[in-house]
Amino acid sequence: MRGILRTDTGLVRTGNEDSAWMDEEKGIFAVADGMGGHLAGEVASALAIDAVRKLAGQELQPDVLSLETMVREANLSIARHAQEHPECSGMGTTLDMLWENGRYVFIAHVGDSRIYRFRKGQIEQITRDHSLVAELVRGGIITEAEARVHPRRNIITRALGTDGYNEPDILIINREESDIWLICSDGLHGMVPDAEMERIVAGHSPQESADLLMQAALDHGGTDNITFILCGGEETLWKQG
Repeated sequence: MRGILRTDTGLVRTGNEDSAWMDEEKGIFAVADGMGGHLAGEVASALAIDAVRKLAGQELQPDVLSLETMVREANLSIARHAQEHPECSGMGTTLDMLWENGRYVFIAHVGDSRIYRFRKGQIEQITRDHSLVAELVRGGIITEAEARVHPRRNIITRALGTDGYNEPDILIINREESDIWLICSDGLHGMVPDAEMERIVAGHSPQESADLLMQAALDHGGTDNITFILCGGEETLWKQG
């Protein structure tokens, strides 16, 4: 699979607490969105991505056990760092990782970053947000529209490095060569409605789509760091990228 990685601090934040990494040859793509004061969020997301990168170099196979191992090691790395550096106490990060394996992709998901699949021009959210507002929406208490402007929309219910339940959702999803996948922090999906992202990706080459998605997030306010990876198979429009 090929991929395009984009990241930006946005228009409000002074630093970038997101981290991302991809290995096209191995078919691994990951995005992390950190949280915590005194730059601790930046540290947490970087530690998570570094754990993924290190384990990816150990010739692990793309399967459920490998993803669980990567997420567990990322969580332990963050927890150890916080214990050794009190100024980083309370830091955490989301982590969304996609690993291609032939007809399937293996996905690990913790937090409110997201993975989408574009198939035949239509967008589908593959992961379920681990957040307060997502729980309220699933419970029928608020609508999707209300969730987008809810004052507590930034509260997540699961994150690596934090106390409590932080196990990943592990998904095995079928793929077609023409599928395009989007792995993104909430700096993108929290700014740009799904329908707008669908129009952008359906109507442009991957390189153009990446540029337009970033510009759309900035045009909608850019209130958070914006990080995403677009990736897809060789038989898609990637040859135009």
